[in-house]
Amino acid sequence: MIVATLAANLARVREDIARVQAAEGLAGPVAIVAVTKGHPPAAAAAAWHAGLADVGENRVQEAVSKQDAVVVPVRWHLIGHLQTNKARFVPGRFVCVQSVDSLRVAEALSRAMTKAGGTVRVLIQVNVAGEGQKSGCPPGDAGALVAAAGRLPGLAVDGLMTIAPFTDDEGVQRRTFAALRRVRDDLASPERPLRELSMGMSGDFRAAVAEGATMLRLGTVLFGERPA
Repeated sequence: MIVATLAANLARVREDIARVQAAEGLAGPVAIVAVTKGHPPAAAAAAWHAGLADVGENRVQEAVSKQDAVVVPVRWHLIGHLQTNKARFVPGRFVCVQSVDSLRVAEALSRAMTKAGGTVRVLIQVNVAGEGQKSGCPPGDAGALVAAAGRLPGLAVDGLMTIAPFTDDEGVQRRTFAALRRVRDDLASPERPLRELSMGMSGDFRAAVAEGATMLRLGTVLFGERPA
């Protein structure tokens, strides 16, 4: 990975974010999680050198192998489905698990964090689009899961995450992201503001920004296509 190429790609992404926010009358920071799935450990180091301290991985095993090889202090996010038997790998390795989609997963993660000591940030994954092949709780169950996870030791529920349908239809993208924002607005309270809306990937991040995303999960648009 060439740091200069990543820096140029990142600059274009940030220009797009600023342009969309200006057009929509929005303000506020939008964090970028650099998704290194399928890329070598050098991609995580390149992200850090380009100014991206947050790195996301979909699979625990791939993340662990990279974490052991990366010496720069990136902050690792787990953005893919967490199997309960892999929760033990989270303490000390991940600052955030963005894919808590059931009470069973939340409880396994809480047990792991309690045993190790400390707290991990979590986002509740909501399957707004209702697609059967995607993880995430139904929107109608999100409130109960937020409340239940929020009572578990070792977890700090910071917000919600979703994945939009894989489509070039910006209308579909925006409706999906707007629906997650409405779920968040309905559930947020002074005690639990649910500040984070992690929504938007390389193909739809502009629509996500337009609907109020606070966090984007970007891979291809930063690093190019994954190696074969």
